[in-house]
Amino acid sequence: MVDKRRIAAFGEVMMRLQTPGFQLLTQADSLSYSFSGTGVNVMSALSRFGYSTSLITRLPDNPLGEAAIGSLRRLGVGTELIERGGRYIGMYFLENGFGSRPSRVTYTNRQESSFNTAPADAYDYDRMAAELDVLHLCGIALAMNDGVRLHMRKLAEAVKQRGGTVVFDCNYRPTLWGDGGYDAAKPHYERMLQLADAVMMNERDAIHILGMQAEAAEREGQLVELIPAVADRYGISVIAGTHRTVNADNTHSLRGFLYKEHTFSFSPERSFLVYDRIGAGDAYTSGIIHGELQGFAPGKTVSFAAAAAILAHTTAGDTPMSSERDILRAMAEKAADVER
Repeated sequence: MVDKRRIAAFGEVMMRLQTPGFQLLTQADSLSYSFSGTGVNVMSALSRFGYSTSLITRLPDNPLGEAAIGSLRRLGVGTELIERGGRYIGMYFLENGFGSRPSRVTYTNRQESSFNTAPADAYDYDRMAAELDVLHLCGIALAMNDGVRLHMRKLAEAVKQRGGTVVFDCNYRPTLWGDGGYDAAKPHYERMLQLADAVMMNERDAIHILGMQAEAAEREGQLVELIPAVADRYGISVIAGTHRTVNADNTHSLRGFLYKEHTFSFSPERSFLVYDRIGAGDAYTSGIIHGELQGFAPGKTVSFAAAAAILAHTTAGDTPMSSERDILRAMAEKAADVER
């Protein structure tokens, strides 16, 4: 499938430095590196579905920036909207969890990165928006600083003015908001929700970030109570997300939901083993975007997105690597066998 609609994400390219196997940083004497980021992951997944995708970002004009651009091109992500400048690329160190020990991410050099120090005139919003049908934005970028937030808002406004679609993934990260936490995040999230057409979030975002209250005590009841209220308050057409359970045997269970036209649709709950969890939420987001652009029925869209997320747990690295065919097959099969 080739789809002529243009999709771009605004976000930071991160350098992922990973210890071998399940070693801790205090044990390892070598690291492997790759390039990722929420926007990178979502755009790469959508390029595999046949869309023309690009990343709007800023990278240093040095060998690290060149390596990042080369990685994006190999993933099928367009680099024509990338600006060059600044001195650093943001990095994070990943220690894979095992059993009762969770995986751990440690960020370094983040605020000094080329992306996070981009000046006010770094991006030509109108030129970029004129070429786009869909813009993806993320709450991780929203947590960075006021300069990044201004770029996000200006890009979203430019895309909306030209009739494009804005997708916003809440992706709240407590460590990035620091001591201010939810109170610091709330006004910035509210501005983005007012500009968004489709949003990735769940009831916990509504409760903690937006300060909403639910009468129900259990998660699904809170979801059914709060998500319609969020959609009505901010004029959002589509809200989607997942509920995850980590089981006693260290498998995970996942169920997706989609709220559209005053109706909830849910995927079947599936349990699975986890090889690499990072980036699975981005795979889910790409599945929702694809289903919406292709006009899938809501039930098919949410099941497709959940299957994409589950497959992403089976692949090394942040970036989803499954094709549409892979995902459709996973929706139909309960167990994997050798493909011959």
